Amino acid sequence: MPRIALATYDPGTGPGKDADLPVLVQALNDAGARADAPYWDDPGTDWSAYDLVVVRSTWDYSWRAAEFTAWLDRVARVTRVANPADVIRWNVDKRYLGELAAAGVPTVPTTYIAPGEAAGHGLPTDHEYVVKPTSGAGARFAARYTPAERETAVRHLARMHAEGFTAMVQPYLEGIDVTGERALQFFGGRLLHASRKGAVLAPGTPYDADKVAHPDLTPWQPTDAELAVAEKALAAVPAASAPLLYARVDLADGPDGAPRLMELELVEPNLFLFLHPDSLPRAVDAILAEARA
Repeated sequence: MPRIALATYDPGTGPGKDADLPVLVQALNDAGARADAPYWDDPGTDWSAYDLVVVRSTWDYSWRAAEFTAWLDRVARVTRVANPADVIRWNVDKRYLGELAAAGVPTVPTTYIAPGEAAGHGLPTDHEYVVKPTSGAGARFAARYTPAERETAVRHLARMHAEGFTAMVQPYLEGIDVTGERALQFFGGRLLHASRKGAVLAPGTPYDADKVAHPDLTPWQPTDAELAVAEKALAAVPAASAPLLYARVDLADGPDGAPRLMELELVEPNLFLFLHPDSLPRAVDAILAEARA
């Protein structure tokens, strides 16, 4: 009877946003585990009491990255963590996209602007682009700009730099407005399911405005080309010595219509099990196998 923690975040006085979490905890308990969902930053949790800690929905980590990685290291010293701590540590900073591009993975071209560098350096002058932090989730601090909105983009960069964030600048892929983004979810090294969502960043939306992270979400059947990019990205993860417990590969069409990697989510991706209820037993089996390994 393995003890399993699905680490999540403290939503405060409001309800938690991880709709899959209570269903997954119940399914694991029904399958014979002793599972619960402690807050990752709860100082009273004894992580050594668990056989496996799954980093499940620690959705406030990106604003507290140093605190989160320190917690991760402490937990990894006393029990097993999935995904492995070194993989998560690599993945929390989106500069990993440069490493994947160097490994031959088709990615969205990305420029990085760190605090101390000129805020306007590297902003495109001939196409729409996106500015967002290298440590972020749910489109927080992300915005879409035209070249004519340069002054607003510079203020956005200055705000991020003042808070210690490195910015990333990417061309806005116009195909997103037509074909959306696709999320391919892998569990235990195998495709679990895929989903498609509409465009997240609307023109003119302020970077500090709340955004719907997964608009118009629907099930999706991935193409062979999408699967090829996803598998190439997963194979290029430098710290992974075995199939990861979970991974979500986010893709969008480039100017040539071919899929490009937008992000590789190895920390706390939304699983969208509520959209794919048939995937629940397979996710449970993979977690149990990881706990018993």
